[in-house]
Amino acid sequence: MKAIAYYKNLPASNAEALLDITAAEPAPGDHDLLVDVHAISVNPVDVKIRANRKAKDGQPEIIGWDAAGIVRAVGAKASLFKPGDRVWYAGAINRPGANSERHLVDERIVGHMPKSLDFAQAAALPLTTITAWELLFDRLQVLDNAAPSQRSLLVIGAAGGVGSILVQLARQLTGLTVIGTASRPETQAWVRDLGAHHVIDHSKPLVEELKRIGFNEVSYIAGLNQTDKHFPQMAEAIAPQGKIALIDDPVAIDVRLLKGKSASLHWEFMFARPLHGTPDMIAQHELLNQAARLIDDGTLRTTLGEHYGKINAENLRRAHAFIESGKARGKIVLEGF
Repeated sequence: MKAIAYYKNLPASNAEALLDITAAEPAPGDHDLLVDVHAISVNPVDVKIRANRKAKDGQPEIIGWDAAGIVRAVGAKASLFKPGDRVWYAGAINRPGANSERHLVDERIVGHMPKSLDFAQAAALPLTTITAWELLFDRLQVLDNAAPSQRSLLVIGAAGGVGSILVQLARQLTGLTVIGTASRPETQAWVRDLGAHHVIDHSKPLVEELKRIGFNEVSYIAGLNQTDKHFPQMAEAIAPQGKIALIDDPVAIDVRLLKGKSASLHWEFMFARPLHGTPDMIAQHELLNQAARLIDDGTLRTTLGEHYGKINAENLRRAHAFIESGKARGKIVLEGF
């Protein structure tokens, strides 16, 4: 089968950073689905792993953690899907990725694809939807209740993949006042269009920007990028007993800044459940199904930002380079082999 992989950790600009290869056909394990991959999207995690994870024993490393496709076969103990079902999922970081014609994934982290979306539109969403959903409802423990509230959520990096769906979830499913950050006119317009009540500029001091729109503090903060840079401002802006959740990889932050407010810090890593085989792993199946219903009834929408054409090494290298530029708005999607 066709696949895209790497053998060496190289810059995205290098022609060998990602290569078109022929890979062995996979066979499903007990709880696996064998999926014909129709579309994929590219996430920062793809870029980080391509740059840092070593290929083992000269074997090709296939990455990619966002896919939409059709079930070809199911494992002996799989019961949630049947061949022919249209599915969407992000997969598991400790298994080969979905940058291949066919892919194995545990059915407990797979959802039925939204009926109203095509494969490219659907592939833009699984990883970021799981991340945003878990961050908002599991880590920050915000109530799934749209009743008006006096509480507020600051989303730092709201125009990116996770931010684009987090803003929608918070606006549509909670009573929070949603404040997004973006630094360029086009990304600020994108965040407003997704439903943020306010948009501020994260290239300026966050505390000053919040005061400019009438907020001395916020109840919750989602730190989606540049936490190293923003953390002192986040600690100043968080309300007493507030909650902060992070998804990026700051080198060092001084968590003591939160002590005086009894504020709490949480990490969201959407691969934790499949990586450790947690007893509640099936929660990702359930939330993807719920998200699909919300898309089909018009509550949520796809966050597809750019369509880069066919799934091949050249287009994937372009996508990785654009992700590295930090200028992405929404998600980059590729479709078909």
